[in-house]
Amino acid sequence: MITIFYTFISILIISLISLIGVVTLFTKTKQLPKILLFLISFSAGALLGDAFIHLIPESLESGIEFISVFIILGILCFFILEKIIHWRHCHLPTCKEHPHPLATMNLVGDAFHNFLDGIIIVTSYIVSVPLGIATTIAVALHEIPQEIGDFGVLLYAGYTKKKAIFMNFLISLTALLGGVVGFLLSKNIESFSSIMLAFTAGGFIYIATSDLIPELKKDVGIKKTIVQLIGLILGVGIMVGLMFLFHSH
Repeated sequence: MITIFYTFISILIISLISLIGVVTLFTKTKQLPKILLFLISFSAGALLGDAFIHLIPESLESGIEFISVFIILGILCFFILEKIIHWRHCHLPTCKEHPHPLATMNLVGDAFHNFLDGIIIVTSYIVSVPLGIATTIAVALHEIPQEIGDFGVLLYAGYTKKKAIFMNFLISLTALLGGVVGFLLSKNIESFSSIMLAFTAGGFIYIATSDLIPELKKDVGIKKTIVQLIGLILGVGIMVGLMFLFHSH
């Protein structure tokens, strides 16, 4: 029961992050890129830290052979998923007579992403509460800049602010479905949780190195680079801190 409780609370927190698009309405346009720059680097550090400090060591302790294969599978699956999500592009401008498929593709992709988040969170909690907390933090930090971006995409595609916020929140609830599916699979498939940890580690490594860090490389100024480096170090530092905190207890 405690696993279900922690999972439900964690997924609820992740879902509420979808409402962060509201913040962008009150943030000065010039300040937003600077904030996102730090958040993206912070997120990248947290994802890499969780993958290498928590997920991979925990999956190796399970004694399952070929853990490295499941890590690679995680990288490949996230690559394929990203390809499918961004497969279709529309070159016609957005207007009332022509609903832009960009929004639909974004929401469908987000639904898949949140569904996976639900599976990732519940399987982490099944292994241990500390691991579940660490993974939830890593997912949450990644969700903040992503949800701000998703909100912007929906506005660009012609959604009203209220509709964009509502749809983002509605889609985020697919994480609950992912949590249920992950729980059932963990109960019925032997070593599913341990395999999912390795798979998740691969996914986190892919997101950090393929999506987030390339974004950071676009800004080459010294000041921006220092901010990015601080964000990366802080992200990894949180995961290191959690490791010592949980081990001390």
